[in-house]
Amino acid sequence: MTPAAVITGIGVVAPTGTGVREHWANTLAGRSGIAPITSYAPGLPVAVAGQVTDFDETEWVDHRLIVQTDRWTWLAFAAARLALDDARLDPAGENPMALSVVTAGGSGGNAFGQREIQALWREGPRAVSAYQSIGWFYAASSGQLSIRHQLKGACGVIVADGAGGIEAVRQARRLLARGSAGVLTGGTEAPLSPYALVCQSGQRGLSQGSDPDTAYRPFAADATGHVPGEGGAMLVLEPEEKARARGARVYAEVAGTASTHDAWHPEDPPPDSRQLERAVRESIARAGCVPDDIDVVFADGAGDARADRLELDALRAVFDGRSVPVTAPKTMTGRLCSGGAALDLAWAALAIDRGVLPPTVNVPADALGPGLDLVIEARPADVRYALVVARGVGGFNSAAVLRRSDPAAEK
Repeated sequence: MTPAAVITGIGVVAPTGTGVREHWANTLAGRSGIAPITSYAPGLPVAVAGQVTDFDETEWVDHRLIVQTDRWTWLAFAAARLALDDARLDPAGENPMALSVVTAGGSGGNAFGQREIQALWREGPRAVSAYQSIGWFYAASSGQLSIRHQLKGACGVIVADGAGGIEAVRQARRLLARGSAGVLTGGTEAPLSPYALVCQSGQRGLSQGSDPDTAYRPFAADATGHVPGEGGAMLVLEPEEKARARGARVYAEVAGTASTHDAWHPEDPPPDSRQLERAVRESIARAGCVPDDIDVVFADGAGDARADRLELDALRAVFDGRSVPVTAPKTMTGRLCSGGAALDLAWAALAIDRGVLPPTVNVPADALGPGLDLVIEARPADVRYALVVARGVGGFNSAAVLRRSDPAAEK
């Protein structure tokens, strides 16, 4: 029988805070980490973003590795350390061949790559660091985490834009089913260097707004698009039996996942929501439950009028008039590309563990229209099942159902 995969550790490095305690407190208070971009020269195509402030990489990364890696990997180092500590899992005390790492990758080491390209044009090929060949690479974080923590089982990276975090967790579940004793999984992103922002500037749905309170308002009638953000989350997944045997805290079980593809257009949303709806329905079915069992939905929240409408169409079709609570706490962080779905999974696990639904900010209470209940203030709730929805540019649709893990209940 396939072992139940449970989340035993959460590490967050996000615009809402570093570490679960700070992140959760700021989330419940509705404190947004979206602010004007001040770290680079003016004139960039994006005015505001979700930013990780007061992050000192020297607290998390050895100096010799700082010069070899990008900020995106530094954030992954920090989130991974926090997740392992939270799980009370010391890789040194485990069989290294049974521990794996799978991350979601997106744009890679942007600032590192920009710096080396500038050196190339300014000073010539000999000025380019030998680490350019690995520092920017989208698989760098997985490789560096594997080396640092001696995770000698499977090592991989999943590329699916904003859906990548769920896809990484799907792969982690497969690895547990094949015998891994634990998987470090999730994703981070650092897409706020000038080069990265210019690359994003032509992307459909990117907000040109300069007001942090209005630039990213998914589902609102006057939504202007999304804003980018940096950071994300790393999770520790273990077989439930092993986790219980060592006395680990269990946040939630990853009960069901599914993914589909629109196969429509490299950027534009599809004409209908059939494939997104299918991913949601399949994740619920694979979790062994029905739509009426879902206690909260963590929405994708594209911020684009057409994409938002398609998501609402899919949710209304699945829940068939039931007023299910829907939240998009990413309105406090922006869309984090490969880190976004991982952070939503962390929020969902915490909602199950703490019995509180995190809020959506800066969006009117009636923005979803009839049949869906937008959570605009933190509210107590008995959360047994949480649904996380994520989409990526190019047609990726992913969904995951987390379930409260009750050791006394029959599986």
